[in-house]
Amino acid sequence: MRFWLALCVILAPLSVWAEEVVLGLSRDQVSITTRFEGSDILIFGAVKREKPIPEGPELDVIVTVEGPSEAVMVRRKENRFGIWVNTDAVEVDKAPSFYAVASSGPLSSVLSDTEDLRHKISISRAIRSVGAPMNIQDSESFTEALIRIRKANQLYQELESHVAVDQQTLFRTSIRLPANLTEGDYVTRIFLARDGAVVSELDTTINVRKVGLERWLFTLSRQQPLLYGLMSLAIAIAAGWGASAAFRMVRG
Repeated sequence: MRFWLALCVILAPLSVWAEEVVLGLSRDQVSITTRFEGSDILIFGAVKREKPIPEGPELDVIVTVEGPSEAVMVRRKENRFGIWVNTDAVEVDKAPSFYAVASSGPLSSVLSDTEDLRHKISISRAIRSVGAPMNIQDSESFTEALIRIRKANQLYQELESHVAVDQQTLFRTSIRLPANLTEGDYVTRIFLARDGAVVSELDTTINVRKVGLERWLFTLSRQQPLLYGLMSLAIAIAAGWGASAAFRMVRG
């Protein structure tokens, strides 16, 4: 009896916030070609409820888009006798090649730190760096440098107050995918939050692939690197010879 009473107490808040995400995407596949200059993804959806909108804190929506992760070596340079040289290096164990987080308000106000730690929503929490050489005391600065560099290249994006929520039921936002994308599956997550706590979440995948000539060259470079190198050398020689011949014709 006590067990069931305790279980009802635990599940009571869940029944109050019984809200689910119904998601839509303007496109679930992005094709990278030689003329690819980036793409805008429209993410929209609705909140499904079995009961009326609960009273209390308004609903907030958070959307994240995460590209394939990889280990990244971050190096620090220092000026030694007028020459910039690499001094220290830290390997970041896991860093998304692309990461965007959009929210219906300032992220710090719509999501508690505990929930951010649990779901790894913010950019800093999406990156995993667990080890550093013993001689480096400021390993956090290497992660901060990685975030700063990728933000400058539009690979990391913080889009606060970028999600529009209508009547606590409909929501929409857009994410700009830059031209310098890494091929792979881009995981899209949607979180519903009230009073800083996540009450529902849903994820889907956007497929990013090279196509056409871009796909053929990429596959050739991976499967037959010798042939790819010889072909690149031949193209370079032909281009140099063609430029030289054109220059002689102009001068003559």
